[in-house]
Amino acid sequence: MARATNSPASRKRRKKVLNYAKGYFGNKSKLFRYAKEAVQHAWQYAYIDRKKKKANMRGLWIVRLNAACREAGISYSRFIEGLKAAKIELDRRQLSEIAIADSVAFTALVKQAQAALKTKAAAAKA
Repeated sequence: MARATNSPASRKRRKKVLNYAKGYFGNKSKLFRYAKEAVQHAWQYAYIDRKKKKANMRGLWIVRLNAACREAGISYSRFIEGLKAAKIELDRRQLSEIAIADSVAFTALVKQAQAALKTKAAAAKA
């Protein structure tokens, strides 16, 4: 009696991996052993890069904000400090969208931040 290999399930599993590996170069798209390894690495990179994407976007928003702040005559760090002192809770994504789309509103935010910094400095002196 031959051993049972559960051939249909094994074939389905291997075929699934080879479908994931479509478009890969050389053996990595043709042979299961190499395709499995390539797909696993691809998934690792995809997972890591989903995390990196968030950091990259935050960096982009900060660069945009810094440029807009410099045009308004304040540094980025002082702007953020002023917003915190004024208890304005907008995240960097929202702030960068405002800076791009509505320069009047962004200028108003800068003025509020500067006013809050002045009151903070006055309170520190007293």
